[in-house]
Amino acid sequence: MEQQTYMTTEELAARLRYDSRYIRSALKDAVFIEGIHYIRPFGRRRVLYIWEAIERDMVKASMAQKPVIPMVKGGVCYG
Repeated sequence: MEQQTYMTTEELAARLRYDSRYIRSALKDAVFIEGIHYIRPFGRRRVLYIWEAIERDMVKASMAQKPVIPMVKGGVCYG
């Protein structure tokens, strides 16, 4: 099992440079999905975010928006 980094809302806000209120109101349950991006340990109210999952999906979304030029042999050029 790979090592995961669990963070509170405040720690995540500091790392992403967002306000913690914005994470709670706009991102949680809209962008971040329970069980993938965050968990509620022991079924409690407290939320812990999984940094590796958030980072992976941020990069994936960023790469999807990048313009690409298809190449003849199946590759792509990020131009």
